[in-house]
Amino acid sequence: MSKAGDTQDAGHAADRTEDDRLGVIASFGLDALDGDEELQREAQFAARLCATPLAFVTIVEKERQRFLGSAGTDMTETPRSVSFCAHAMLERELMIVPDAREDKRFADNALVTGEPHIRFYAGAPLVAADGTPMGSLCVIDTEPRPDGLTELQQEGLIVLAQGVMNRFHCRRVNLASERLIESQRSQLMRMAEFMPVMAWSTDAEGGYLYGNRAFHEFAGEDGATDTRFTAHPDDAEKFSSARARCLETGEAWSDELRVRRRDGVYRWVLMQVLPLLDADGEVEQWFATATDIDEGHRLSESRELMARELAHRIKNIFAVITGLVSLRARGKSDVKEFAEQLIETIHSLGRAQDFVRPLTEEKGEDLRGLLDVLMAPYADAGKHQVRIEGVTAPIGMRAATPIALIFHELATNSAKYGALSAEGGEVEIALREGDDTIEIVWHETGGPQVTPPESEGFGTRLLRMSVESQLDGSINREWNDGGLVVRLVIPRRTLAS
Repeated sequence: MSKAGDTQDAGHAADRTEDDRLGVIASFGLDALDGDEELQREAQFAARLCATPLAFVTIVEKERQRFLGSAGTDMTETPRSVSFCAHAMLERELMIVPDAREDKRFADNALVTGEPHIRFYAGAPLVAADGTPMGSLCVIDTEPRPDGLTELQQEGLIVLAQGVMNRFHCRRVNLASERLIESQRSQLMRMAEFMPVMAWSTDAEGGYLYGNRAFHEFAGEDGATDTRFTAHPDDAEKFSSARARCLETGEAWSDELRVRRRDGVYRWVLMQVLPLLDADGEVEQWFATATDIDEGHRLSESRELMARELAHRIKNIFAVITGLVSLRARGKSDVKEFAEQLIETIHSLGRAQDFVRPLTEEKGEDLRGLLDVLMAPYADAGKHQVRIEGVTAPIGMRAATPIALIFHELATNSAKYGALSAEGGEVEIALREGDDTIEIVWHETGGPQVTPPESEGFGTRLLRMSVESQLDGSINREWNDGGLVVRLVIPRRTLAS
């Protein structure tokens, strides 16, 4: 019983070992190397080196030995039961059979007694890096060779066998890379299918390759052939031009436009197109996404409409206030000057409001443009009393009001007491760029001698409050012999708000 049990256990162990061996062979993906040119050259050179009519690169599988490369025959396989290589692959060195008829292992072999009448055999084992035997690189002659192979031929056959294994290992690495790429591609495809945005790809010429579920739900199956027809008529030319430019230059593109949904309704989308380049830098494919922004776009339009209406109402309020102040000041000389100052301040605020939120489509967006508008009433066109130089920066609605108050205060004071009150007086406004700030320098020259005020008046408090409290900046004033110099440092983020 014990002997039978031991025999059975040994059989199971052998089966497991053979299964492991076959698993290693399968991991190389050698089916792709059937008829491989490099393996064919290895076999042909082995035949020439050893002066034999036949040579093979063999893989010994469960029931057969398969020829991945051969010389001198069109045979592609033989049964494993008659395989010489099944013995050779288990050797550590070359297996040489000078005369198969004289070798008890092969004397009755069908390949010896019949075609191709093997008499001489020499095989170099093909062994994986982990020691797994896989097959052999062998040479065969139909005549016995008592002297076998020369030392050079033996060494050459071993070197060629190493070359075969290098080819196998390259295939194994490539197969692992292909599987990894395919796995990653499958993961990306699964992710793309569940993305809420539309995603699709085309070939280098723009021909459809793939569209995710969101794309087909939006565009329908017709979108798979050509997405150009989906653009809104007002956006069609822009879309067509951008598409043509992308195909010509290989550049990425992003824009907002309206495209037609499968039910015929046009929706605003943010479309982004990205080229995928090959190793030579040429466009291989295009990848595109489209995010439905229709609700946000329409909400933005509604807000814009409301803002315009509000701007119109504010402008009317300014007009009413101006009219009331003028009406109340008539005949009252003691408040006339104050009323004129107040009216001009209101006008300055109105100009700033018009600049950042006009009733027309043209909207101002930069600091320098706003300063041009604010200083226009004080500029002597013939004498160029006001110069604005330097960089610029974006400006938003919240920052426009304090900027208007600051420069109205500086300009009116200069017109009364400073450079703008004198013949030949000038004001230079220089805009300079910091890391995260904009410095604005107001520099008066050619005006009357100026001295620091004895106490802080309303204008000074207005300047400080506007700069420090509303713009989160700093202000510094210098009363030089040449004229007043005011330095404002304002964060970019505050200006743009």
